[in-house]
Order: sequence, then structure tokens, then C-alpha cells
Amino acid sequence: MADEFRRGLRQVGFVDGTDVLVEYHWLDGHYDKISSIIGDAVRRGVAVIATPGSTPSALAAKAATQTIPIVFGVSEHPVTLGLVKSIARPGTNATGINFFASEIDSKRLGLMHELLPNATYFAVLTNPTNLTTADATAKALREVAPGLGLELIFFKASTPAEIEDAFAAIGGSGAQALFIAPDAFFTSHGTQFGMLAERYRLPASTFSSEMAAAGLLIGYGTNLGDMFRQVGVYAGTILRGTKPAELPVLQSTKFEFTINLKTARLLGVDVSPAMLARADEVIE
Repeated sequence: MADEFRRGLRQVGFVDGTDVLVEYHWLDGHYDKISSIIGDAVRRGVAVIATPGSTPSALAAKAATQTIPIVFGVSEHPVTLGLVKSIARPGTNATGINFFASEIDSKRLGLMHELLPNATYFAVLTNPTNLTTADATAKALREVAPGLGLELIFFKASTPAEIEDAFAAIGGSGAQALFIAPDAFFTSHGTQFGMLAERYRLPASTFSSEMAAAGLLIGYGTNLGDMFRQVGVYAGTILRGTKPAELPVLQSTKFEFTINLKTARLLGVDVSPAMLARADEVIE
């Protein structure tokens, strides 16, 4: 994803390491480190703080500075989060991309129900250290599940060991499918998720095409690479002199539906030709 961010910078004339120096911090689920990282950036007076794909980082940055420009990529509505005053006119030191991960949770659950019409008992895995996103996912799913005739059981994980434990618990719960909440930490552990889903023979739905490629059954969500690129474009635009208050919040328009047909065959899931035709990517 860093390459996509750099590509966005290049689109507005900045080359990382030549025209601008970008300092990267990968949390790998350690959300407790956000405050110190952001605080250090504010003390050093960086030109822009970019937080693509991390609602906790965006909120921490907004709490830490009212002057340094912030370019975010968040799944929840940025007005509700308090990051901006409006989508069209942010009116603050922050702007960025709203990529609708939580808003499309209900559609993703519907796709899994369509693919597994006889499954009525779904496990949902959230990251409790990313509470804003976890709560948004739970709310969206609880609203739509009764209409689909689904019962939900919730599990939590915020470390690799806890992911292992959660899968073991889900495997013993009788759940017929797994819904994975949107979370950057989960995305970074896609290989682990793929191996565990195969081990426990769990059809799993993810928000990330990258995680589907790692072995999960389906992925449906925003093109994350494009979101990182757009954050890079806005960061470069601000470096050119435009104020974030004048840059409207962009809303993602690229959504990807990925089916891992190899995983479907392994799990004995029949994917109809009509469903395959709707997919943007089919992994053989």
C-alpha cells in the first residue's frame, strides 16, 4: 500500500526521498502506540499527517493538533467522527477519503447469505482495540441479520495469538460461516486468516480482496490500493499549498467483489454461474 501512496504523491509532482521525505509507521495492531507516534510527529512539526485506512490514527491526530494538516482514510462517516464539519466543506485541518467499509457490511453479509443459503449461524470477528469500527460493524449487522434469518455470535481478537484462539472458539461454536470486520490489523494478517479458515473449514467473508486472495472465500469492499493513492494525492495537494478545509472529502466509488473459487471447491461451496458473473475477480 505504501507504493500506492507514493504513486499518489507522484501524480502531483512529489517523489518520496527526492522532493519530500515520508516517514512510515506500521502499527500491526498495536493501536496503543498511536498517541506516542502522533505526539512525536506534532512536536517535530511535520508538514502533513496521513492516516490511510486507520480510524483510530485519524482520531488521535485530530485530537493532537488543530493546525497541522491531516489526510485521513476512514471507514465511518467523517462528520459523525468529528473529523470535519461537512463532506463538501471540511472546515477544519483535516480532509481525506471515506471508504465505506462499515456502511457496506450489510451488503457483504447479504452476499454471504446468498452464497450459503442454508447457513443461519454466523460468527463475527472484530478487533476490540479498534472500537469505533467494531461497534459500527456490530450495529450494521445486528440491523440486517434478522431480516436474513441469521443468528450472530461475536468474537474478538487483537493479536495473532488471539486470532488463533478466536478461530478455535469459532470452530467449536457450531458457526457455519465467519464474517470478519474491517480492520487494518486483520488485513496485515491475511495469510494467517487464510490458513486458519482452511484448517477449521470455515467459509469466511472479508472486506479486502487481498485477504480473499490469501484463502478466504469472498471479499467485498473498497479498493484499498486506490484509497491509499487518493490519500497520497491529497497529501501532495496540501504540500502544494491548498488548505485541507478547502478540499472536499472524497467518497470511494471503486468496490471490488472477489470470489476465491479454489477455496469454494475446498470447502464444498457451490458458487452459481450468476454469482461468478457478478464478481470483479475470481481466484482459480
